[in-house]
Parts: sequence; C-alpha cells; structure tokens
Amino acid sequence: MLSLCCTADDQLWCANCYYVFDETRMAFWIMTEPDTRHGELMVHNPQVAGTVNGQPRSVLLIKGVQYRGRVKRLEESTEKVARAAYQKRFPVSRKVSAPLWEIVLDEVKMTDNALGFGKKIAWQREK
Repeated sequence: MLSLCCTADDQLWCANCYYVFDETRMAFWIMTEPDTRHGELMVHNPQVAGTVNGQPRSVLLIKGVQYRGRVKRLEESTEKVARAAYQKRFPVSRKVSAPLWEIVLDEVKMTDNALGFGKKIAWQREK
C-alpha cells in the first residue's frame, strides 16, 4: 500500500493505493478511477508525492520510502503489461475495469534501519 498525495489549485488530498513497482521504469503502477477525488486532482496536476512503509514492531526493522514523481494514465502496450503485473499481484483486480496509472519516480528517499539506525538512501532521476 502506498500513500498518494495530490494537489491542484487550492485543493490537497491523500489516498492509499495498492501498487506494483516496476524497477526497470522506476515507477509505481496503481489502479484508480479518474472520477475519484485524487483522480480528478491528478488529471489537473500530474505532480504527486507520497510514502510506502510498513508497521514493524521494532524500530530496528523500519523500512520506508518517500517519493516524488509525475503521474499519467497508461495506454496501449504499457497498459497491457502493467495490467498483467497488477492482476498477478492482486488477482481480485481482474474483476475491476478501472484504469491503470503510472507514477514515474523523480526522487526517492529510503530509510532502512536494518542497514543502521536512521540509514537513508537517496535517488534522483537524471534530467
């Protein structure tokens, strides 16, 4: 589950979304309708941010990601590849016809306490 934060004009909204990570594209794939509150905001402003994290019992096991990126609705061949991966990860999604979106990551900051307390790893897409 990832948190997705969107804004357009003077409106701000966050949503939780199931996702698949595509390492080759450095992108998250999510499924949502365009008429949701976050969907409407994403259509007006593709700049998004959010987090991915679990809830471990020990602070030493904390792992999480903060991200910033651009979102777009998928089409054609990329959509087919993404839908196959999404349905494999979440079989119940086969019963849903909602569109898939891609969050192309521009910046990621990962915290991984398994590597040392407070260890941060940063990544930015080359311009």
